[in-house]
Amino acid sequence: MTATPARDASFLSIDNLEKKFGDMTAVNKVSIDIAQGEIFALLGSSGCGKSTLLRMLAGFESPTSGRILLGGQDISNVPPYKRPINMMFQSYALFPHLNVWDNIAFGLRRDGLSKDVVAEKVESMLKLTQLTKFAKRKPHQLSGGQQQRVALARSLAKEPKLLLLDEPLGALDKKLREATQFELVNIIEKVGVTCVMVTHDQEEAMTMANRIAIMSNGEFLQVGSPTEVYETPRTEFVADFIGNVNLFEGEIILENLETAEVQTADALHVIDHAITGQVGSKVTIAIRPEKIDITREAPSHRGNQTKGEVTEVSYYGSDTIYHVKLNGTGKVVKVQNANTSRLSNEDKFTWGEQVHLSWTSEAIVPLYL
Repeated sequence: MTATPARDASFLSIDNLEKKFGDMTAVNKVSIDIAQGEIFALLGSSGCGKSTLLRMLAGFESPTSGRILLGGQDISNVPPYKRPINMMFQSYALFPHLNVWDNIAFGLRRDGLSKDVVAEKVESMLKLTQLTKFAKRKPHQLSGGQQQRVALARSLAKEPKLLLLDEPLGALDKKLREATQFELVNIIEKVGVTCVMVTHDQEEAMTMANRIAIMSNGEFLQVGSPTEVYETPRTEFVADFIGNVNLFEGEIILENLETAEVQTADALHVIDHAITGQVGSKVTIAIRPEKIDITREAPSHRGNQTKGEVTEVSYYGSDTIYHVKLNGTGKVVKVQNANTSRLSNEDKFTWGEQVHLSWTSEAIVPLYL
């Protein structure tokens, strides 16, 4: 059996990269190593710097300072057309007068490849993206998902070392976008190309990427796997940006090697392991809505509970979202309850009902100021 070659853990190195437009800093000295074959997502709201960073990787913007290394080669000042990089835009930028086959072949022909080589590569891409039977159609005769696959096939045909995706599924409706996410990942993984994608869609990043960088004000606030970023956010911004979260401000009142306690205005939070911080330190407790239990009876355990009135009920089919106004401070807590039974209404809560909320120690994530 032939051993699988080791993948370079720093195949793409972004080293202290900065981009300024006059007095405005769009990207603020960010550094990251991206492994060969990895799908890496830049996630953030509009204006956070993610698109500027992607454009620097593509060569459309020149860094103010810092370096970009691809496979050990400094490409910071290499023009776009000389970089072994392809970029797929949100609009797909397909040529409307060319059919699918010719769209995929366009870049290969411009490189001066022979007809046989072009034909071989195009047929390979058509098969990979399951577009063989659509080869003679024009872009306007295709669905949004099919157009997206044509754009991907054209990007991959030149066998780039790095594939850049700018909001790759932004033009698709929600249901098609969800289905296409898996298709796109499967194709990229089959080819084995390293991929950096930009998106503002949290679900898209969580579904497609091996790792995610949360960006704000031109900086990386946190980098990690989707699970790490969601389950152990490091800041309030990250916790609030990824998914939904309930935040409670409080103070550490007990801390030792085995346990900790945080008192907030609405609850005592008991944590069954040591945390960072000293008694008297301010801390914010983050708890995801799906990790809160809602009951009519008070829990028997000490701490990790509170009480309030149901003010909003939203049924989404797979789950129900409750907004509960806490009796003490009036703070509204969001609770997500899975609908595991189709017909039973015994566990349904309604407007104006008094309920108890509780959570486990594992649900608590301390965030420090």
